[in-house]
Amino acid sequence: MTNQAPPRIADLLHTAAAQAAPLVEGIDDASLGAPTPCSAYDVRALLNHLFAVVVNFQALAAKQDADFSETPDRVGEDGWRDRFGAEAGKLVAAWAAPGAEEGTTGAMGLPARTVGSMVLLDLTVHAWDLARATGRAFEPDPAVVAGLVDEVERMAPMARKMSVFAEAVELSEGATAFERLLATTGRDPRV
Repeated sequence: MTNQAPPRIADLLHTAAAQAAPLVEGIDDASLGAPTPCSAYDVRALLNHLFAVVVNFQALAAKQDADFSETPDRVGEDGWRDRFGAEAGKLVAAWAAPGAEEGTTGAMGLPARTVGSMVLLDLTVHAWDLARATGRAFEPDPAVVAGLVDEVERMAPMARKMSVFAEAVELSEGATAFERLLATTGRDPRV
């Protein structure tokens, strides 16, 4: 039995972006002040955070420095919904470039694949946050969830120490893989 190589981050990002972009484009202005499962963010702030992540992780794919010191208000700009889809496309292209998943990247010198998994997680989980905040359903592609499970389990203790994840939520045995992933990040998929 041979070990199959994991899917490329770019392929998983392509799938995740194809689901997240229409969700973002469908958010109406009346929902921008709504609370999200990320207690630090309302919909507008979470959209701006996700924009910043998508843009900065393009640089990280190219082994360049990223600047997370500011979160510009892109939602205040005309055409932000279409621009999100364009930036998500650039993110996919950046991670599809030769060498993007190799070596290390970022200020912490993390393995590039781990960094790629971080942006994949943000794109997936924050799409769920936004869907939940705006009263819509969201279920990511099972391949994306499968591509995240091991990496999220591995990064969870450090993410909790850094207050990126809340404490894990206990779920019943019948929980789906995505519900378990959400619970690992501190989100309760049942509420």
